[in-house]
Amino acid sequence: MSDSLEVLEATLGYRFTDKQLLDQALRHSSFGAESASKNNETFEFLGDAVLDLALSELMMREHPEYNEGDLTRLRAALANASHLADVARELNLGQWLRLGRGEEQSGGRDKESILAAGYEAILGAIFLDAGYEATRAVVAQHFEESVRTPSNAREDFKTTLQEYTQRTHKVTPTYKVTNITGPDHDRRYEVALHLGDNPIAEGNGRSRKHAEQEAAKIGLALLQDNKT
Repeated sequence: MSDSLEVLEATLGYRFTDKQLLDQALRHSSFGAESASKNNETFEFLGDAVLDLALSELMMREHPEYNEGDLTRLRAALANASHLADVARELNLGQWLRLGRGEEQSGGRDKESILAAGYEAILGAIFLDAGYEATRAVVAQHFEESVRTPSNAREDFKTTLQEYTQRTHKVTPTYKVTNITGPDHDRRYEVALHLGDNPIAEGNGRSRKHAEQEAAKIGLALLQDNKT
């Protein structure tokens, strides 16, 4: 592993014993397809499971007053692709990923799905390198604030809106990015919220997740005010 990846290890808060695990965790499937090397998909699969377990344990320890529903909603808010991509962006993980030419040219280093998958792959690699306790410690480091003070996670307008519209309209809301502006380090996302074919509201924010939450908040208020 090159010396430069030591910067990534320092940012992650974990130093690998088997450096090849980190190398594979950074290989997106598009890179593997072009180089015939192993990619990070199986690591992602493992990391997803370990993340759910680690978050569940951390949340139960931090919030013994929460019931099963509270814990489920909080975990869903913290472990979804949008939030994981935000965590990956805070770690500058995108710059270390190894992508194929197509993904590189289409902005793959800032794609939500690629960032989220890359983060989960890293966790899977840590688990293989040192086991659950080491992985849990890394998850705790990255999610400590969100678990301890989950105001944003508990105020999950997307989940609340989905429950409301499924109950009142028998339909699930959908979200579509309509515009992305700004440089890589200061992106702004605009998102349209639809119920079926009908546009309901728009939201904007510094990530797709935040824009969707804003649209859901506005849409929920409009629907409830109109009692529709």
